[in-house]
Amino acid sequence: MTLPLEKDMKFGWMTSMDSLDSVRQTTKLADEIGMDSLWVGDHIAFAVPIMDPLLQLAQAAALSDRLTLGTSVFLLPLRHPTTVAKQVSTLDRLTEGRLIFGVGIGGEFPNEFAACGVPVKERGARLSEGMDVLRKLWTGDKVSNDGKFFPFNDVQMRPKPIQAGGPPIWCGGRSEPALKRAGQKADGYISYVVTPDMYKAALDTMSAAADEAKREVDSFGTAHLLFFRIDDTFEKSWDVATEHLSERYASDFRNPAKRYCALGKPEDVAATINQFREAGVRHIIVDSVSPLNERHEQVERFAKEVKPLLVS
Repeated sequence: MTLPLEKDMKFGWMTSMDSLDSVRQTTKLADEIGMDSLWVGDHIAFAVPIMDPLLQLAQAAALSDRLTLGTSVFLLPLRHPTTVAKQVSTLDRLTEGRLIFGVGIGGEFPNEFAACGVPVKERGARLSEGMDVLRKLWTGDKVSNDGKFFPFNDVQMRPKPIQAGGPPIWCGGRSEPALKRAGQKADGYISYVVTPDMYKAALDTMSAAADEAKREVDSFGTAHLLFFRIDDTFEKSWDVATEHLSERYASDFRNPAKRYCALGKPEDVAATINQFREAGVRHIIVDSVSPLNERHEQVERFAKEVKPLLVS
């Protein structure tokens, strides 16, 4: 089968909000410049400070009644899915059904798995079973689970989420098992550090997996988390992106920044995004890889100077 993609493009902002004032400013700006969604990441322990994603989004939900809110991505294998089901169900109600729950396996930082008592090698299997547990509990019915990691009998979790069956679960990942999982189980896909060609190939893998699972899919979300930097030249933007991403991921990001980021003048950034649209992306989530004091300005420039150049 060919996964049914949305027709219209949407644009989100990936950010981190480390104070109440930051939540207020960020949410207000996202609304003012017409972003469709606001996204936050997740780690227990990371190379740079990072806040809990669900608590950040709960604050933002109180400040905007328009923005879709999402996680990109929540590391579900680090937690027990039953408690996560309750938290996410609550957040779906607080957002009035404006929540997308992006999930992934992580693994770049093994120490955070050790700190949570979760073997790194089990993260894929725990994610797959965890997704099943979420969907069972989100029905609001009395349910059981006989899985390897999270067995339980006759549990009824109420109130159930506003969105029927719970918020859509979008999977991240680039490996073949991750892509097959997305095709077999997910409501959508969120990528990062891939090229447009890689994205198109990933969709083919997911489509084949969905077909093999004999799924009937009415709509499939396709998102890409895109690092970007607008500057006078490609070289200037490349230097800034490299410095920021190398610090964030505690590794030399020079070559990956050149390959995976959208860098340069507004028309250069727009050209990259148009390539992703051609590959099947319908939800671009921009992440300003810039010094902290320039990130809001960069996102404003994206809205004013890049969006008008994009294919609708």
